[in-house]
Order: sequence, then structure tokens, then C-alpha cells
Amino acid sequence: MTKEECFYLGRIVGKFSFKGEVLIKLDTDEPETYTEMESVFVEYNENLVPFFIERSYLHKSTLLRAKFEDIDTEEDAEDMVGADLYLPLNLLPELPEDKFYFHEIIGFDVLDEDHGNIGKIVSINDSTAQALFEINKDGKQVLIPMNDEFIQKVDKKNRQIRVVTPEGLIDLYLG
Repeated sequence: MTKEECFYLGRIVGKFSFKGEVLIKLDTDEPETYTEMESVFVEYNENLVPFFIERSYLHKSTLLRAKFEDIDTEEDAEDMVGADLYLPLNLLPELPEDKFYFHEIIGFDVLDEDHGNIGKIVSINDSTAQALFEINKDGKQVLIPMNDEFIQKVDKKNRQIRVVTPEGLIDLYLG
């Protein structure tokens, strides 16, 4: 299993008990969706290693407290702190037609109401306060905030996102 075949689930942020339990910060708005997992992939030395889960439940509503098979001591758990967790893409919950996962829309065309096709999405920049579509238009980079007010329609079938951008935004990039 490679990272390309998986989605990022979260990170082990701490150990919980002397019996090898860990606390996981899930990268989701719905952590309760992931309390019944049988296994996860843990990133070790740039490899994804499968770990089976004996039990897990929400701890203080946002962290997942988990006990992995064969992780039975505080020292074993300490070795896992900081590790990223992944699940296969086929385990992502199905989203409504107008919602999307970031990885799904890479390669989609972005169509602006005034400017027409402004290029293909090459990546999503979510390191800023507001996530941005990173679009390539004939070698030029165009950045558009992923704002619900700008996104008119997500057409997964035709691999297009229709947007209405503020006046002047596209001109900043394409002149």
C-alpha cells in the first residue's frame, strides 16, 4: 500500500496509559466515523505499516484513544508518538455531489463566469488560513480561495468546478 492509494487520517499525538494506549488527533470534522476501525497504516521510515486495533473510542470528544495489537507498554507507545496514520482511499465516506475531497478534484477544470476556462487544478494549498485552488493556466499559477461564495457548482462527472470570482482576481494572475 502506498501513500497515493491512501488518505491521511491523522497523527498519534501522545501515549495514554502504561498499557500501550495512544491518543490520535484525527484530521476530520466527524471523528465518531472512525471509532470502529479494525486497522490503520502507520508511517514508519517512509513505509506504511499495518496495525490492528484492539479497541478505540473518543477521548474528550476530539481525540481517538486507541489500543493497537502488540503495543503493550508505555515504551512501545512512546515509539509511535508523532507517526502519521493513513487509510485506503476506498474507505473514505461517500460525499454528496456538491462536496469533494481535495485529492478528488486534482485535474479538474475551473470555469469562471466571466473568464471561461481558467485552467486545471494542480493542487490544493491548505497551509493558509483559507484553502486555495492552485490552478495552472498555460504555465501561470492562479490562486483562488476555496470559498463557498465563489464555488457555484462541482461537476464530478465532467471534472469541472464552476466559480464566480471577485472582480479583478483572475486579472491579477493572467493580466
